[in-house]
Amino acid sequence: MSDTYERHFRFYDNREKYLLFVSTCSEKQVIAERVALDIRGLRPGPPALRVFDAGMGDSTVLTRLMRDLHRQFPTVPFLIVGKEISQEDIRISLEKMADRFSEHPLTVLVVTNMLYSEAPRLFPGSKANQARLNWLEVPLEGSTAFEFDEQIRDLERVIQDWWKTTPSERTGNPLYDTPSALVLYRKDHEWPLAPVIPRQGDTHHEYDLVVAAQPFRARSTASVKVRNVLAPLARSLAPGGCMVVIQSTGKDPGMEIIRGIWPEEDPFLTPRQELLRELNEQLSDDRPELRFLSYPDSRAQFRYDLRLPPSELETTISTSTVLAAWNAATYVAQIDDERLRPAMGQGDYIDVTSEVLQKYQGLWFVDESFNVARVA
Repeated sequence: MSDTYERHFRFYDNREKYLLFVSTCSEKQVIAERVALDIRGLRPGPPALRVFDAGMGDSTVLTRLMRDLHRQFPTVPFLIVGKEISQEDIRISLEKMADRFSEHPLTVLVVTNMLYSEAPRLFPGSKANQARLNWLEVPLEGSTAFEFDEQIRDLERVIQDWWKTTPSERTGNPLYDTPSALVLYRKDHEWPLAPVIPRQGDTHHEYDLVVAAQPFRARSTASVKVRNVLAPLARSLAPGGCMVVIQSTGKDPGMEIIRGIWPEEDPFLTPRQELLRELNEQLSDDRPELRFLSYPDSRAQFRYDLRLPPSELETTISTSTVLAAWNAATYVAQIDDERLRPAMGQGDYIDVTSEVLQKYQGLWFVDESFNVARVA
């Protein structure tokens, strides 16, 4: 393994650990429910309900949210913009969208790999990248999910070519090779969607809802999180729009596992109150129409669980359960492989994880949310 790989490798980007986490924990489903709770008062205006997902992932949150929005607004056109730099996540996300086009024909879906400062506007920041922008409109023909799925699968080569990344020399974070955007909609609804479909070079895009679920590294400072991620997203809100921000807290049994191995570990350094203060400091002068909304812990914090069979903890805990719990705890705390390898080599993590599972008869984690709203 090369020195460059070691320096740039981060646990939080590890695909296998990510897939194990999302398949064994209920976080994405619970986040979708929390966002749905926060947008009950959403009142979109013409020409569409506009949603920006600041990290699509595998679109589990987004597709659940789209179902809920269809229930609330079955005849309203949707503009859904999803930012995602992972080639595999884009592929998985698009595989889930055929049914969405079938249920809600008045949907325009845009997926992009651009930066947080660029993606809401669908326009790169530098002139060099503006000249290199990949842009493709895909009018889906037919009227069934089967037909849409066939055409979406035909985009795999485009995704492979356009969603290539290079690690940043400074941070190791993946950066796009070429800024790209795919615009998908149903051809048989192109006429009513004409005012909704984004056009290349049009940078005036504002959103009724922005979802920012775990959009940054836990250990980044509040200043960096706001400057690089939350402030550009907040600036993209339309009048009456709302941004829902969700992050981990560490106030849970998962953190007991972490501190059983690393007693001084404290990855969650920016509670929501600190981020709200930083947002107010960075945005209050040039965006006085924004409101930074916090709630008491009873409203802001919510729990999600490691999924376990009911009988799993009645006798001996299986090795697979211990490994799933350990993976979930270390994934949430964003522990990288450089620190994981020696800890797992000693074997203490098995005893620590088993003790926590027995103590709480399961494992759960606590996230928190807060909102930024733009006055109508």
